[in-house]
Amino acid sequence: MANFYPPGAFYFAVSFTGITAKVDAAFQEASGINADLETEEVVCGGENRFKFKLPMATKYGTLTLKRGFVTGNSDLAKWCSDTLGNGLNTPIAPKTITVKLLNQQGDTLVSWDFINAYPVKWGVSEFKSTESTYVVESLEFAYNYFKKG
Repeated sequence: MANFYPPGAFYFAVSFTGITAKVDAAFQEASGINADLETEEVVCGGENRFKFKLPMATKYGTLTLKRGFVTGNSDLAKWCSDTLGNGLNTPIAPKTITVKLLNQQGDTLVSWDFINAYPVKWGVSEFKSTESTYVVESLEFAYNYFKKG
């Protein structure tokens, strides 16, 4: 029987091809799962009442993942550092990133595979002596496209 209640957005899992450490997959937020079909406006000769919008290419967003800052060495941190810090002196090693939305039992409801993903931005949250908060690490990834599974 189909369940028509929307799932909670708080129970999800992230994985990277070639990276197996659980600490590298523990994220508190995932965003940027979107695709837009770009269009081109074309004016029809002699017809001034409207313009045609013709489909062009699909434009994909940037996948953003956030987690508590990890101070130890990790395969994910090394991959990001190698990609962002080498100034394109070495080839980028893209990976497939999978984001899974889970149900209450931990079973996959739906998943998205981000193909040929690589890091394009890394940062940490602000340090404030007046607040008692954790340092949050933010990672952004470009990718060719995603597949919904």
